[in-house]
Amino acid sequence: MTTEHTVIGRRHRKLDGASKATGRALYTADLSRPAMLHAKILRSPHAHARIRSVDASRARALAGVHAVITGKDLPETYGIIVWTRDEPALAVDKACYVGEGIAAVAAETAEIAERACELIDVDFELLDTVLSPEEALAKPGVEVRPGGKHGNVTKHVQLAFGDVEAGLGNADVVVEGTYYFENSNHVAIEPHAALAEWDAARQALTLWSCTQVPHYLHRELARVLGVPESRIRVRQPAIGAGFGGKSEPFDLEFVVSKLAMMTGRPVKLVYSREEVFYAHRGRHPTTMRFEVGARKDGSITAVRAKNVLDGGAYSSFGLVTAYYSGQLLTAPVKLGAYAFDSTRVFTNKPVCGAKRGHGSVQPRFAFECLLDEVAEAIGMDPIDLRRSQDIGSSTKTINGQRITSNGAVACLDAVERASGWKAKRGRLPRGRGIGVATSMYITGTNYPIYPNEMPQSSVAVKLDRSGRVTVVAGASDIGQGSDSVLADLVADVLGLDLADVSVVTHDTDVCPVDLGSYSSRVTFMCGNAAIDAASQLRDLLVDAAATEWGCAPEDVVAGGSRLWRREDTATAMTFANAVWKAEERHGPLVRAAGYKTPKLGGEYRGGTIGASPAYSFTAHVAEVEVDEQTGFVTVRKVWAAHDCGKALNPTIVEGQVQGSVYMGLGEVLLEQQAYDSKGVHVCPNLVDYKVPTAVDTPEIEAIVVESGDPEGPFGAKEAGEGPLHPIIPAVANAVHDAVGVRIRRIPFHPAAVLDALRRQREAAR
Repeated sequence: MTTEHTVIGRRHRKLDGASKATGRALYTADLSRPAMLHAKILRSPHAHARIRSVDASRARALAGVHAVITGKDLPETYGIIVWTRDEPALAVDKACYVGEGIAAVAAETAEIAERACELIDVDFELLDTVLSPEEALAKPGVEVRPGGKHGNVTKHVQLAFGDVEAGLGNADVVVEGTYYFENSNHVAIEPHAALAEWDAARQALTLWSCTQVPHYLHRELARVLGVPESRIRVRQPAIGAGFGGKSEPFDLEFVVSKLAMMTGRPVKLVYSREEVFYAHRGRHPTTMRFEVGARKDGSITAVRAKNVLDGGAYSSFGLVTAYYSGQLLTAPVKLGAYAFDSTRVFTNKPVCGAKRGHGSVQPRFAFECLLDEVAEAIGMDPIDLRRSQDIGSSTKTINGQRITSNGAVACLDAVERASGWKAKRGRLPRGRGIGVATSMYITGTNYPIYPNEMPQSSVAVKLDRSGRVTVVAGASDIGQGSDSVLADLVADVLGLDLADVSVVTHDTDVCPVDLGSYSSRVTFMCGNAAIDAASQLRDLLVDAAATEWGCAPEDVVAGGSRLWRREDTATAMTFANAVWKAEERHGPLVRAAGYKTPKLGGEYRGGTIGASPAYSFTAHVAEVEVDEQTGFVTVRKVWAAHDCGKALNPTIVEGQVQGSVYMGLGEVLLEQQAYDSKGVHVCPNLVDYKVPTAVDTPEIEAIVVESGDPEGPFGAKEAGEGPLHPIIPAVANAVHDAVGVRIRRIPFHPAAVLDALRRQREAAR
């Protein structure tokens, strides 16, 4: 059978676009169940304090209160990484950061629950507080959180590839610098929310949650609550974005579940915006010390990096983050030798976790700025340096990562042309400048968070006699459009109109297992599974049509919801008719398929972390204006070229690129989660925590580059996280081009810019 691409590569609206735009989409906070109670969590006002006692008698006596729980009711700790389950749903013995949950109340209204929390008496014994990694490492006797095997260190990684000392010693130039990346929040429009319902007759729990990882949440609920996995159902309503901030279980999901089990009534809890900031799991504040050696031809002889990450009070994704901060730096520029030393440290602050571009955005900022310093030192154009040292395709990085397709050079060429780079760099009036940066990122991690040999994504496709097709998958669409991509792929394989394809996801009772929306894995992994399942059904339709017409299967063509003979277009049947005939021959037309990655990664401890079946590549050019009187940096335009392998739907790819650039601009210019000397968040709201508005956002020209990856669904790779990485160093390099100063700490607040300019003037005297 021959099927031309009739859907793939074309622009289509998202399946859920109209429902979200018109307000018809239902989010978790919109849901209501009969006799539903509302919950609130009492949170610690102290960054580090032993809990001597919790007296909830006054809260329980308040009219309208149905239940109160404390940490002793949920003693089992949880975590997204199976080796580091160290977080309690509610603190048991001590609170480890301001905002950690101490007790929770279920009441008739949210207002009564809030009032009841105020009536709970907690006897705290204040403990020494550790608020920086340096302090945590210097005070190993102050245990940030209970049960630490390695003191206040989550994970320490030291890896070396090649002779770094020799590489630095043989270099013509060595540049070095210390960079700092600030803590930032995901700022998803939708706050975290969960609703639990307990069926006492069946002893079964249903939880609705705006999680990115229904499968992992399902597993942890069973562990913490002591309920068999077979009696738990997780349902995921529409989600108002996640960006990694909902990619692990949270306290509210356990709290509402326990309260529902105790009261026998549904219980809902929605975070306030302040709670979102305390629960955040955002970008790790990271201090990075880099040395980069190079020869006069631009070849990088050696790189040495030392990273210290502030992880907050619990582990979260920290084990992986420590590795990602080093493992994902080894392309697109090839390195002669490389070593990194990364330490993630516990502090008495809210927990850091996965944020878009998890773990690798911070070191990319430092490295790409230092590449520009290398280019300046050897008198080479920064784009020419990166282009000449591209690692290429069908190769391996120095740390053993397999590179299949690589469009990095094509991305550089595209942004160079589009931005007018050669006419602008170093030639614009003082105060205006242009900068470049590149990156690579994973298209899904090569193994699941808990070890197993099962598929990482599974999809079932069902054909109805009416000609309608239903795709059933466990994928989590958090706004990136994965449901739409599945419909596109299946419609394309079967030669159907998109309107004839429905997608069912977000329900662990109905859908096959998918590991969730993280690490840019869904399109690649779930997409490959969908193509496989749809192809099996296509073969059955072809067999039926070929038998009917007495021709070979390869003579059958599909498209436009029809099948016909290649050499005789008058010999045709509708798709529905083909389904009917195929079902007569083969029975119910339902087929399932799964995807799991091949074995990947280097042969060393941690070699599989950062390994991926494919890598995306990106290049950005940013043009900026620096006001030397006020210190304000204004980004005038960004050209962002991204190698996504194949744009299955160009509109969605361009939207992801633009969204990534927007988020990175917020981090480099504005965003900062700051804490006072007692560990209190000083800006836990959207008035004081600054994010770019439409007024602040420049024109973003998204340029799609297609390298056709041999492993991806019709050649596709990720487009959701990779495009964020280069914008931050591109802006930093543009600022240097504009006014000649290197700012190594983000965000670039006006005061920091003015200070750098002052030091520049003093040095020139």
